[in-house]
Amino acid sequence: MAANAGNGARATGPRCVALVGPFQSGKTTLLEAILARAGAIQRQGTVEAGNTIGDGSKEARHHRISVELTVATTNFMGDSYAFLDCPGSVEFAHDMRAVLPAIDVAVVVCEMDEKKIPQLQLILRELEDQKIPRILFLNKIDKADAGVHDVLKLLQGASRTKLVLRQLPIFSGDIVTGFVDLALERAFVYKESAPSQVVPLEGDLADLQKTARFSMLETLADHDDELMEQLLEDIQPPRDKVFDDLTRELREGLVCPVLMGTAARANGILRLMKALRHESPGIAETAKRLGVKANGDAVAYVLKTQNTTHGGKMSVARMLAGQAGDGTTFLSGDEEAGRVAGVFKLVGQASEKRGPANVGETVAFAKLDKAKTGDTLTAGKQAHPPVAKIEAIAPVLAIAITAKERKDDVKLGQALAKLIEEDPSITVVHNPETHEVVLWGQGEMHLRVATERLSDRYGVAIERRQPSVGYRETIRKGIVQRGRHKKQSGGHGQYGDVVLDIKPLPRGAGFTFEEKIAGGVVPRNYIPAVEEGVIDALKHGPLGFPVVDLTVALIDGSYHTVDSSDMAFRTAGRIGIAEALPQCQPVLLEPIHLVEIVCPSEATAKINALMSGRRGQILGFDTREGWDGWDVVRAMMPEAEIGDLIVEIRSATAGAGTFTFKFDHMAELTGRTADQIVAARRAAE
Repeated sequence: MAANAGNGARATGPRCVALVGPFQSGKTTLLEAILARAGAIQRQGTVEAGNTIGDGSKEARHHRISVELTVATTNFMGDSYAFLDCPGSVEFAHDMRAVLPAIDVAVVVCEMDEKKIPQLQLILRELEDQKIPRILFLNKIDKADAGVHDVLKLLQGASRTKLVLRQLPIFSGDIVTGFVDLALERAFVYKESAPSQVVPLEGDLADLQKTARFSMLETLADHDDELMEQLLEDIQPPRDKVFDDLTRELREGLVCPVLMGTAARANGILRLMKALRHESPGIAETAKRLGVKANGDAVAYVLKTQNTTHGGKMSVARMLAGQAGDGTTFLSGDEEAGRVAGVFKLVGQASEKRGPANVGETVAFAKLDKAKTGDTLTAGKQAHPPVAKIEAIAPVLAIAITAKERKDDVKLGQALAKLIEEDPSITVVHNPETHEVVLWGQGEMHLRVATERLSDRYGVAIERRQPSVGYRETIRKGIVQRGRHKKQSGGHGQYGDVVLDIKPLPRGAGFTFEEKIAGGVVPRNYIPAVEEGVIDALKHGPLGFPVVDLTVALIDGSYHTVDSSDMAFRTAGRIGIAEALPQCQPVLLEPIHLVEIVCPSEATAKINALMSGRRGQILGFDTREGWDGWDVVRAMMPEAEIGDLIVEIRSATAGAGTFTFKFDHMAELTGRTADQIVAARRAAE
């Protein structure tokens, strides 16, 4: 295993780099520029033309957004790199969150857009919490309409770690023509399809460089007493000393360097690649962070699960220790994950069979049937402790789905299993009451892509609709009701006779049944059948919904020695309830949930208005603990109003807000809304 030398030494071994950042910040374009600069592709494609290595799936090209992880392996100056292009939309954030533990460094792609700061903050918080070294790449610098220091101040609000400006843009009028490297103390101008050219650093530019460089050194000196002394004594530190500090403080997560460029024009790419090559940590430091020891056994972390048309199941994994190839048997926990049936190099949608995977490399293993995204695999005899635990993201939007043709029901079940395997942020719930298959996801586009995959990738045509709301009904007054079932035919007849005392219970009390029979008017062996009949009838009340919060007592009845039976008394119980309930002032109940919305503070007023417009009762709001500039709004809200709530929350918060909810209580619903719900239920029956 290749080891890293001292703090400032260049890391060795294959590198794994995640490209992360807010939606539409240019990550896929940056990957394309990197691959072109590294010589992995002949010509840089564009998202608009649909010819990029990233966003290669049919769904990504159709919607022109990243909807899943793209892995591309290449070489640069003799080193091997795996770049992981992660979706920027919060709806597809699971793919990003799943890969972070095993990467060496993240390149956070952002732009000068104040509206995207909350999204940037969400991503940086993930990296900070997992202690992942990160470089900020300020993209689309050619569209800058503010001074770089103003931009840095804006971006700093999203980062708990100090940002260190590494470059200054060079302007010719309003056009960015190059940059000043503050560490190298050199100026460069961009060249079309060629490395940047060094130009003299003079005049106002030299003065700006001195001020910006001193600011950079001051930040580095916060963690280096020797450098602080040199600055205080007005001694220029050696260039090697500066680079050593930049490298060490990046790897230790003390600072976040800021580089800049324009990915669409391949500007700033070479400087970024050199920073990754010389300053980012490698597999030795990543393995140490994850507690993986080089004891000879192969250890791998599963970044992503893919089900391919021809190759079957593929597990994209990073080798954290040892070597694995064809025939390697992996354990995941105490279970066997499977035997490797092939090792593949990935470049976007293309895969190429290769030899065994060595430590640090990112590859795809074929046919590891039991391996899941986020698993820690080992070829040793004992399980390796999990290197990470990926917390599930609570779903926020649901649709009910059915196969268009009944013959596809089994096929749909198999396709859903594969869909969840590829994307664990999708949840499938089978509602036994409504017999609905409900697909839960992270938003409108997330569910749209999921249903498109069911159709295009797995060949199951589906119909989608809104899931049923869990309405119930109850009664407002009690009644004593007789239920009699008497039927005479040839031979034995049917006879069951019961008297039921029905009373309402407090909200949330549910249902109770008791018998108060005197003198054996109903034999004890028939009483359970009466209860079953009562329960049958309560499944569908006079308003069309299950009936709750009532008690039923069997107080009287009669029987026939020959014609009475369990079935007869069950039917009598059902008849008694069915005839009684319409006389008990039935009323509709709707489920009320406690909803918590997290949002940037500037959107709180919009969220409060949104809650009120959806029959929400606002309980209050507080600042979000540990999150500057964020609030938590709490409200009670009917389940019926939660349906597409996330769509409006995302609209009001530039895509950054989200919410969680849990059932709290049932509440009476009357008036026009209730009448419409009951009418719709009856029309559907």
